[in-house]
Amino acid sequence: MKTTNQLNLATKAAWLSYIGGYTQTQVAKRLNVSTAKANRLIAFAHANNVVKIFIEGEIVECVELEEKLIEKYQLNSCSVVPLIDNEIDEFNAIGTVAANFIHQLFKQIQDKVIGIGKGRSLSSMVGHLPHTRCDHLQFVSVSGGLTRKFSTNPYDVIHQISERTHSDAFFLPVPYMAKDKQEKQILLSQQGVIHMLNFAKTADIYIVGIGSIKSNAHVHETGLVEESTWNTMVAKGAVGDFMGEFLDKKGENIIDPSNKLALGLSHNDIKGKQVIAIVGGRDKGVATRAALKTNTITDLIISEESAKQIMC
Repeated sequence: MKTTNQLNLATKAAWLSYIGGYTQTQVAKRLNVSTAKANRLIAFAHANNVVKIFIEGEIVECVELEEKLIEKYQLNSCSVVPLIDNEIDEFNAIGTVAANFIHQLFKQIQDKVIGIGKGRSLSSMVGHLPHTRCDHLQFVSVSGGLTRKFSTNPYDVIHQISERTHSDAFFLPVPYMAKDKQEKQILLSQQGVIHMLNFAKTADIYIVGIGSIKSNAHVHETGLVEESTWNTMVAKGAVGDFMGEFLDKKGENIIDPSNKLALGLSHNDIKGKQVIAIVGGRDKGVATRAALKTNTITDLIISEESAKQIMC
């Protein structure tokens, strides 16, 4: 038991040091130990092969949350990333864990089409992926990737993942959401758009994010959604957006015409496939719980704080 507790503490120390970017003094303060003790814990983590390219240690509290989430939502896998005080560093941690998961997945599969979402968590994941030739894979956007100004969305990762994997990637050159029903009909009548959406539906695996109304969702910050639409969704009790659809706390679509303007695949289009949700940032628990209730997600990577919120 003493060795298990020591390894658990050493793993946490390694997380804070290598993923969180904490100094040894900061690690010591966070864990309420001396600086010398923090140094020994990190050394112990190295001696027990915890610290490698990715940190391969399991923290008991997080493992318990993973097991509960897997059982409650019938997931194939779940990774709960230990809490880090700084939200920027937390996205870094989420990206590291997700990159490990995705890197191993890419090595195991052959001749697959992979649907790619967008957002800060996915961008962080791609940023931590090692450069690996995966020319046996193809990537395709699951939604439009342009802002209302028709400029590139900085968190649209389809180009980044193509560069990291040296693979073919296909971009959907339309906004994330149409301005109104008429614009949506016009855009969806384009043969190139129809072809790309049909191709996205053939994907075997989808890697997506989840946005929260409470946590400055990137779809709002980057102008992917009209301000009027955002305000309407907030007023009608939306807790987050998943695959271009705003959900209430029960996981049901908000009933409003402006919630039918997404230009991309819906969660119903990807249900039954392997769907990996990568959820970074704070206060994402309620939104993630709503997305889980759609029975679409098969694999979840999420922060410890948000995981705890799901189970509340």
